[in-house]
Amino acid sequence: MECSRWLFLFSHFILLIFFHFSTENIYMPANSYEKPDYWSQKAFSEGYPARSVYKLKEIDEKFGMIKKNYTVLDLGAAPGSWTTFLLRKMEGSGKVVSCDLNPLSKSVKGDNLTFLQGDLNAPEIRNQIKALGPYDLVVCDAAPKTTGNRTVDTARSEQLVEMAVWYAQAMLKQGGNFAVKIFQNGDQQAILKSMREIFTSAKGFKPEACRSESFETYLVGINKK
Repeated sequence: MECSRWLFLFSHFILLIFFHFSTENIYMPANSYEKPDYWSQKAFSEGYPARSVYKLKEIDEKFGMIKKNYTVLDLGAAPGSWTTFLLRKMEGSGKVVSCDLNPLSKSVKGDNLTFLQGDLNAPEIRNQIKALGPYDLVVCDAAPKTTGNRTVDTARSEQLVEMAVWYAQAMLKQGGNFAVKIFQNGDQQAILKSMREIFTSAKGFKPEACRSESFETYLVGINKK
């Protein structure tokens, strides 16, 4: 009887060890976000707060969206890589208006930069953003706080996209352009369909700078009607 009891405890112990290492392997891919890759190292060396800057660079190279003397709205801007790229590309001309719940990195500065810290859904923030427009370009790299549940995360991403589309429709000049991040496997086709009612052209685009395991992509609207 005593021998059987010890055999049971030993087998249970072995199962616990197996489960521990199995779950470590299951969640191993998440660690890749903690390790600086080529794009992260490149961003750091070039003075950008985050690797996401190269996604905007690819979008601009593909669609030619950023021009000098533009008035640009950057939604969900923190820590400020996209804002920094916009400021550098415009070389002191035009105006960049950035907004986020969180502050920008201290390194993000410009005489033609206005930063608003607050909730993009709040009426007072919307009114401030509207007063600084209208805009030639609206960009949004905002992402929700992820839960690990792809269905939940995708739904939250769609809510952010719908908010960004509202800003683009309400505050872009005629002929203006738009780019927004969205998590794939959501309702991006329906969103693209609604964007085609606002823009002459609307399509999806996934930059090479996106991580291979990421399910994010971008929706681009060209030439607001």
